[in-house]
Formats: sequence, C-alpha cells, structure tokens
Amino acid sequence: MSYPVQRFPINAEEITRVMTKFYTRIRVHPVLGPVFNNIIGTDKGEWDLHEDKIAGFWRNALLREQSYSGNPMQVHLDTPTILDEHFPMWLDVFEEVLAAELQPETAAAWGAMAHRIARGFRIRMAEDRAPKDAPPQLSF
Repeated sequence: MSYPVQRFPINAEEITRVMTKFYTRIRVHPVLGPVFNNIIGTDKGEWDLHEDKIAGFWRNALLREQSYSGNPMQVHLDTPTILDEHFPMWLDVFEEVLAAELQPETAAAWGAMAHRIARGFRIRMAEDRAPKDAPPQLSF
C-alpha cells in the first residue's frame, strides 16, 4: 500500500513488527515491565489490544493513516505510576528495537520522533504534577 503523505519510508507491517518486538521486551523489563503489567494487565489478549492501539497511534503519526483516536497525553497524565524516570528507559528499549528491525535512516527518523513526543509528555507531566507555586522545569 502506498502512503503519499508518510513522513519517511516505512509501512504498516514494519510498524506492527516493531510494536510486537518492543512490547515483548517491555513486558519483561525489570522496571518498565511491572509498570506496564499493572496498567495493561498480564493477559495476552489485553496486551494484543494495547499493541494494536499503539500501532494505530504510530501508523497515524508516521503514515497519516487516521487509524488512532484517543488522547495519549491525557492517558499519561492520568496514570500516576508513569514516572519521568521511565521515559529514558522506554526510549532506550525502543531505539534498540528500531535499530534491530529497520534500516538505519528509518530507525533514526522514527527514534527522533519518539524522543520529541516523549519530551512533550515529560514537560506536560512535570507541569501538571508540580505544586502550584513551583517554578517551571525548563529542560528534559
């Protein structure tokens, strides 16, 4: 299938493959695994639904496929067990999977987008969770 407005060369099958490999690693990660398992559950069906939903998010972001509806920022804000220190670990695992599964240019482009999204989440979460009179945190 052709995606005339996609951001860089990638297809839906590659996105699905990355999501499957990524979440296989996340589920057993010593820090992130318990966080995700407590939020999503441990049932394979629950994980399949989550992987499909997040693959839809990425197809939407990368292929402009209109395959995701939701508010991922709000989900992160509403989940107090997701901490700022989880993001670098998440990104490390994500980049490892991207490097193993994709061409270097595609992995770098997708990784850069993931870093931008994570930075936005971290900034908003810090603002949202900070005491009302706290000064803003300006770097991540």
